[in-house]
Amino acid sequence: MRYLVTGGAGFAGSHIVLALLDAGHDVVVLDNLSTGHRQAVPSGVKLYEVDLLDAAATSAIVAQGPWDGVLHFAALSLVGDSMRDPFHYLRQNYLTALNLVQSCVEHKVRKLVFSSTAALFGGPERSDPVPATAPIQPGSPYGESKFMIERVLFWADAVYGLRSACLRYFNAAGSDPCGRAGEDHRPETHLIPLTIDAMLGRRPALKVFGTDYPTRDGSCIRDYIHVTDLADAHIRALGQIDDRSVTYNIGNGQGYSTLEVIQSVERISGRKVPWEAAPRRAGDPATLVADSSTLRKETGWTPRFDTLDRIVETALIWREKHPTGYGI
Repeated sequence: MRYLVTGGAGFAGSHIVLALLDAGHDVVVLDNLSTGHRQAVPSGVKLYEVDLLDAAATSAIVAQGPWDGVLHFAALSLVGDSMRDPFHYLRQNYLTALNLVQSCVEHKVRKLVFSSTAALFGGPERSDPVPATAPIQPGSPYGESKFMIERVLFWADAVYGLRSACLRYFNAAGSDPCGRAGEDHRPETHLIPLTIDAMLGRRPALKVFGTDYPTRDGSCIRDYIHVTDLADAHIRALGQIDDRSVTYNIGNGQGYSTLEVIQSVERISGRKVPWEAAPRRAGDPATLVADSSTLRKETGWTPRFDTLDRIVETALIWREKHPTGYGI
């Protein structure tokens, strides 16, 4: 089968590309490389350096089907940045997705898998673990932008029959266990690589944003899902949308605090992590843990990397072997 992956040079997208290739599929990547890396696209995979804001260019790529499905990862994704510049996030994420969805409808694409987010559940009335049926209460413009896209997909299905899977995943982490891809954001904002880099002396002491939350140790609790398990969920979701659209939460179902992440890195590495307390960040809920029972029941999905230490171990191996990330 043949798939188009937008944002396929980024962290999650590059791992989904690998999973599709491992399953024997043909893959084409569309990425403007604003945050992704050309080196993250495997050799032999066609890369179109196109910005989804360019509707004509987007349509021209989608026209090069037929595609058995499109997987959409391209987006701005920093909660803090979205709080500082909300209109930029709302405009960028919404318009790029709208251009892509319109092109899919125009060129008769029947399936689209959308990289949504747990940031839809950032409001104060959230329960944990969070089911996919939980009330939508975005705690940031980033989360709001993803919900806007989910509504676009709802109407694309209702009016045009474009089936979609909205995958609301929690904290993607880790690296390809074969060492082919890893996490390299510029700047890096994810907790596990930041913690590893602080331990390796590549950056100053880690800042722990908030030590006074109503949690077991005062720091935020998050559900970390290995990016390879995430990729497996995307492929399984493709098989669920022949005649209906679906929405799934993706996570391990177990939450770990920021301080427990620090302890895990120390256990795996045998070295101390320097850290210091810092004020809370706007838009950060105290706890965010997934209920992935619907995904598990309907697809048979289960995470292979089901402990924090296993996730951290793969991240540490890749980060030690790639001190400059993808080398740019």
